[in-house]
Amino acid sequence: MRIAVLSDIHGVLPALEAVLADPDVAAADLLVLTGDIAAGPQPVETLDLLTGLGERVLWVNGNADRELVEVARGGPCEYEISRWAGERLRPDQVDLLAALPDRQVLDLGRLGTTLFVHATPRRDDEMILVDSALARWAEVLDGVTADTVVLGNTHMPFVRLVDRRLVVNPGSVGMPYGTSGAHWALLDSGIGAVTLRRTPFDAAAAASRLVAESGFDDIEQWVAEFVTATYSDTEALDDFAKAEGR
Repeated sequence: MRIAVLSDIHGVLPALEAVLADPDVAAADLLVLTGDIAAGPQPVETLDLLTGLGERVLWVNGNADRELVEVARGGPCEYEISRWAGERLRPDQVDLLAALPDRQVLDLGRLGTTLFVHATPRRDDEMILVDSALARWAEVLDGVTADTVVLGNTHMPFVRLVDRRLVVNPGSVGMPYGTSGAHWALLDSGIGAVTLRRTPFDAAAAASRLVAESGFDDIEQWVAEFVTATYSDTEALDDFAKAEGR
């Protein structure tokens, strides 16, 4: 079985469309979404595209998805684009996000029992990084029996071992840090392989389309920050390390 893992799409529809058009994604037996799916400039369209794929998709809730539900139900949110996106979701889309599980578990042959979560097995907003101390990893993975753990949240792809357990972060489809393009991962249960992938797309064309189609008031500033520019992974790691308490 071949599984395409897509994380942190953040409502960037052109990036999602580019990944779905990739031949290896089109041929995958299953797509797993590891959260933060719709909080961005085209939330309704992003969810419509993904729900149209039917049972080929497994969904996992992310902290930004949870925030969209809270906004849609009258709650506060500190992020302007999440407030805007949550107010635009249809009732059926709010119900969809509200019902998402916080994890999925699959038996993936040579990859073993594989746990899919958004941030960590403990919380949907917890920071864990490729260079986090082994003691920190042990704390985060305490009680986890899976052979492979797949998580997102930080928008930076990596594969590493933690005490004989494989940990995979596919990076971000819609808001990548470090390298441009839409990042995702391909898992092959037959040979036990994990491949980090990057699908290039025309960022300038995507930005123009988002400006024309989104409706978010500050869309030009948003695309300049998150679509046409790429944050340095070094800067992101430094900022996230502070959030981790280092």
